[in-house]
Amino acid sequence: MTFASRLAVHRIRQCISEIPPDNIASMIKGAFEAQENKIPLWYGEGDVETPSFVGRAVDDAIRTGQTFYSHQNGTPELREVLAHYHSTLIGKQVETERITVTSGGMPAIMLAVQMLVGEGDNVVVIDPVWPNLGNAVRVVGGEVRSVKMDLGKQGWTVDPERVATACDERTKLIFYASPGNPTGAVLPHSTQLQLLSLARYRGLWIVADEVYGRMAFGQFAAPSILEIAGPEDRVIVVNSFSKSWAMTGWRLGWVVHPPSLASTFAMMTQYTSTGTAPFLQHSGAVAILEGEPFVAWMRDYCERGVDIVCSALETMPRARIRARPSAAMYVLLEVDGMPDSRSAFIEIFERTGVGLAPGSFFGPGSESFLRICVCRQPGVLQEAMERLRPIFV
Repeated sequence: MTFASRLAVHRIRQCISEIPPDNIASMIKGAFEAQENKIPLWYGEGDVETPSFVGRAVDDAIRTGQTFYSHQNGTPELREVLAHYHSTLIGKQVETERITVTSGGMPAIMLAVQMLVGEGDNVVVIDPVWPNLGNAVRVVGGEVRSVKMDLGKQGWTVDPERVATACDERTKLIFYASPGNPTGAVLPHSTQLQLLSLARYRGLWIVADEVYGRMAFGQFAAPSILEIAGPEDRVIVVNSFSKSWAMTGWRLGWVVHPPSLASTFAMMTQYTSTGTAPFLQHSGAVAILEGEPFVAWMRDYCERGVDIVCSALETMPRARIRARPSAAMYVLLEVDGMPDSRSAFIEIFERTGVGLAPGSFFGPGSESFLRICVCRQPGVLQEAMERLRPIFV
């Protein structure tokens, strides 16, 4: 009996039963448990622990009784800090009413999708991209329409005309990530403005994932659509503390949305998580206020990882880095003679103990790629590259 048929016996909604059950974790569960001396570079998580000043902040918050229900949009403290943070980043005022705190970046995306997409609607997704977004659309019965980025001399780029062609009367929103996972590509304001103009003309929403916005190499921050969009434009920006502040397990994120949606986000939060723990929100405020030196260090740490991995792969004939990442914590590797990244993923892990993410997870047409998370100590990355060398020469 197939996975879908087993779910059908229990009357699971068809759109849920049709979501592919395989992901990185399910594919390597048995091999991961059996493999010794492994180097797991498949997940989007580094080896950097949350900075101690953030840990002390949550401890202080618990000891002072910040353990009760919180406002559904977030504590006034964190919302005000985040509004000031964005105002400083983009050089124009962002009101507190535009901020809603969420229990991580993925819940933020899920809230936006639940709010905007219904059964039979479609979402245009610019990929290669983190696969959870597409499955969030499928959970609500929506259709994912893939528009693949171009890969050429200019690196990964978006053709807004192809995005427009993919839209029809059932399209509700356009989704993109900048900086991108897995590409490390950053969309310039010129491209973002074209997408914004398309959304305005068609009456569509844009959901922009800017989780890696502070991890743009050589820049204080990547270009944000908030710099060019008006407060009441149909734009929702998703962000998270997970990456730049090394807080993956804390499950703390936020969205910037039109002020008119504040009450709607509060209602949606009430019916999902009831609100994020206030002691976690206090730690988030402290992370923003005291964390700039750490954010800069984290960006440099990942850029050093990119340098180590790319320098090593450039000496391996079968490995091709067609676009060096300019942000985030990944290198997207293309392998000559590898038509099936899923099979290659298992073979490489079994032979070397190095875990990479198969490109097939990141959208149609990415089957020849493998993603490497470079947010690791230099010695670990160097060891991983030496283990991979016999595979890619």
